[in-house]
Amino acid sequence: MNVYRLHCHDAKQLHDFIAQHHLAQHKHIFVQIAAHKAEQRKLREMIELICRCLPQAQLFGMTYGESFGSCDRFFICFTVFEKVSVHSVLLPYKEFANELEIATYISDALITEETNLLLLFADQESNFHSLIRHIPLANDQTVVIAGRMKEGERLFSHEGIVAGGMIAISFNGSSLRVQPSHPFLWEPVGVTFRVTKCSGNKIYELDGKKAARLLQRYLGKAFIDRLPFSGAEFPFVMEKNGNKQCLSIVKANKDGSIEINGRVDQGETVKLSFVHLPSLFWRMSDELTKLAKKPVEAIFFYRSAAVQGYAYPALQQVTATLEQVAPTFAPFTFAELVIKDRYDPIRSATFSIVALSEGNHHKANSGVSVSLSIPKTLQGVMTLAHLLSANSREMERLRVRSQISQSLFEHNTDIVYSTDLHGNLMNVNPAFEKVLGYKREEVLHTNALKYIHPNDVRRVSMHFYRALRGKIQYYNLEIPTKSGKTLLFQIKNVPIVVDGKKVGIYGIGRDITEQKKAEEKISYLAYYDPDTHLPNRTKFMETIGEQLEKAKRKNRKLAIALIDLDRFKRINDSVGHYAGDEILKQVVQRILHVLPMGAYLGRFHGDKFCLLLTGKINSKRVFETATRISKEVMKPIVYEGKEFFITASIGISFYPNDGVDTHSLLKNADIAVNRAKQCGGNRVQFYSAEMNDETLHRLEMERYLRKALEKREFFLCYQPIIDINTGEIVGNEALVRWRHPKLGLVRPDQFISLAEETGLIHEIGRWVLATACKQTKQWQKSGNKQLSIFVNVSAAQFQHESFIDDVKQALAQSRLSPNCLHLELTENSMLRNLHHSIQVMKELQRIGVGIAIDDFGSGYASFSYLKNLPANILKIDRSFIKQLHTNSSDIAIVKAIITMGHGLGLKIVAEGVEMGEHLQLLKTLDCHYAQGYALYRPATAEELSTYIMISPK
Repeated sequence: MNVYRLHCHDAKQLHDFIAQHHLAQHKHIFVQIAAHKAEQRKLREMIELICRCLPQAQLFGMTYGESFGSCDRFFICFTVFEKVSVHSVLLPYKEFANELEIATYISDALITEETNLLLLFADQESNFHSLIRHIPLANDQTVVIAGRMKEGERLFSHEGIVAGGMIAISFNGSSLRVQPSHPFLWEPVGVTFRVTKCSGNKIYELDGKKAARLLQRYLGKAFIDRLPFSGAEFPFVMEKNGNKQCLSIVKANKDGSIEINGRVDQGETVKLSFVHLPSLFWRMSDELTKLAKKPVEAIFFYRSAAVQGYAYPALQQVTATLEQVAPTFAPFTFAELVIKDRYDPIRSATFSIVALSEGNHHKANSGVSVSLSIPKTLQGVMTLAHLLSANSREMERLRVRSQISQSLFEHNTDIVYSTDLHGNLMNVNPAFEKVLGYKREEVLHTNALKYIHPNDVRRVSMHFYRALRGKIQYYNLEIPTKSGKTLLFQIKNVPIVVDGKKVGIYGIGRDITEQKKAEEKISYLAYYDPDTHLPNRTKFMETIGEQLEKAKRKNRKLAIALIDLDRFKRINDSVGHYAGDEILKQVVQRILHVLPMGAYLGRFHGDKFCLLLTGKINSKRVFETATRISKEVMKPIVYEGKEFFITASIGISFYPNDGVDTHSLLKNADIAVNRAKQCGGNRVQFYSAEMNDETLHRLEMERYLRKALEKREFFLCYQPIIDINTGEIVGNEALVRWRHPKLGLVRPDQFISLAEETGLIHEIGRWVLATACKQTKQWQKSGNKQLSIFVNVSAAQFQHESFIDDVKQALAQSRLSPNCLHLELTENSMLRNLHHSIQVMKELQRIGVGIAIDDFGSGYASFSYLKNLPANILKIDRSFIKQLHTNSSDIAIVKAIITMGHGLGLKIVAEGVEMGEHLQLLKTLDCHYAQGYALYRPATAEELSTYIMISPK
């Protein structure tokens, strides 16, 4: 990278400079021109000369009133890049409906994956914040810098002078290193104002007063007269979503309102601010020291009008130091400067230093001196800045302290009162009136001892005088209310000290009546379930421990049975948790009714219970007890006139055969009950060692699965989907595969269900979506622009609250058009929560994503709900295609599905096409697409790339 700079007066000097430095031989050139009071004719001559001599160059320029020398009219900077490409576009506002359209155009025309810097320069009419919010960041290094012109200034590019519009310039290349520095240096000062009336970018009232008059009162008439410049020097600062935002005051209206370059909402607070010069010097010294240690070849230094006043001499020093680091272009000053990058949201900046380099082969300039000395002319301003900051902090502390003190008294939920040295009440808070029932005027100047029980007078008096001697007192006291109800309070007495003398006491009383009741209740809840009144897990574990010790001493057996109600969640989902709890209570009563002597029942959680059987037990007796429980649970339960049917899975382990401690017995009973549920539920299952081996294997698989994504063991295969009539590949179905270094290739049916149970399916699903979309976009760039991708979505993934965001993120990152993505959903995933499923599908349809119903025809309700689903594609289940050439029933079913699909405007895909005869029959039946081994087997992206052909136009 090389930088060439020129101060000149006319086009001839510019022509000679271009020729002298052989600039025409370079491919990538960015030209910046600062034109001082240039006549339009001269300016057009300069633009035309650059366009003629350097047609490959991208030009940005600006006219304004500052000079660069005694007679020079133009300051021109040529930045020549070796590898980085520069692209620009002129955007007249009249050609776009809104900022979103402009942002979309910029994104499509200029931004690539290698865009590391984007400059946006616009005239006074632009709305930066709305525009930049819609511009995506191409990568983690991308920096967006936007400048809005001051009044009277003009923008121009190689396309001419801008009249109502903006210029966007992108810098693209992996070799480009951008080192930005754009600190937020505004420091809040003075009082905090609350916005009490506003609309859009207009503020009508602050703290209930006319906004313009209030500002004039605090800042003087000169501030109002100098707007918008003074508004840039002393803007509002507000905090939104945890981030500071700067809003310049641009206009004061006759109706007393003010206009700002953004918007606030009613009830928000703002403070005036200024550039704190000491902070500016400290911050810039740090930034310049860092910059001097890095390889830098060129620097662009853009400033906000806020630092053109009292801070300008400081920035002259900064510019001089930057020149020691690298050639610096620094004449541009904007009315507003806005920044966006990955570290912070959209925000205003006092200035922006953009240090550029191509690669790291240039060494840092270690000889640069970065010491910034404060000019004598600024000493007074520096002192004033310290004073303003100190006063502002002190005012804020006093304000907060006052508010806290007032809030502690007025808004305290505890009763608060004060007395004189004789115990007479001098003040009480609203809580005192509300809790005890006495009016303030009723109790003032009466003695506090009047309102307590006579038996407590001596004790309370003792605490009162101890408090007067300086020792804080704590004690509990029962106080009768005016209505006669007695409440228990925790009282705190502290002395009131004024000028070193004790003049009375403060009393704070917390009502602990309910707390006392709660403590008693908590002691019960700590060991018992509040719904069923059975021992809870904590209490039951103690019971098991005690009975286990007794069994060891007497050499007896014990049996532990875990009772898990099957699919009880469906009852909760259908009638609600309250009704579910009532039904659960009936179930418990039934179980208790059939328990033998020496049996203990506890509720572990939800619909899971634990049964401990002691005494003379054996396998037969335990099995008989478990069977009686199962039969009792199975009897219909009537609640509010409706019958409910419940079954139970019961897993049993024995001491000492299946374990000698509480943990192992419960673990093995749990393994047994899980096996019972896996076998369909409603059964009694004894523990066996084989179950433990199976559980350990499953745990090991889960451990491997959790690390599979991190170790990049997953990969995708793709199976093409063809147009039956043309034979063209119109899309691919993405199929996830897992290759483990120890287990080898693991089949999807061995890990997908495990991923759903453990919740890992969400992370895996996000990876599949992102990878498939990215690969499809690469194929589209190779020529097949209409190629689609079909991605399977599991039931758990589809029902997850972040699913829509995952889809949007995959599309945004890959830049794949939404209509090229089709999500395959099974009936199970949609029927799990049909109302929610339809809402999700409609949202997907709204953003343009296609919905394909997978394995269609295999479910029991396909035809009944299909008309209500916002789907685009039906995929006929392979079970109907397999015998299509020999089974007339299958032909009839497939024909019915295709006919129905046509009637509903859906595209039909036949899965499992394994013979040429299948394809011919499907063509006869007017099926749209086909997929199967007869056409293409699943293959990796590399293997399949040779078959992905360019689609016919």
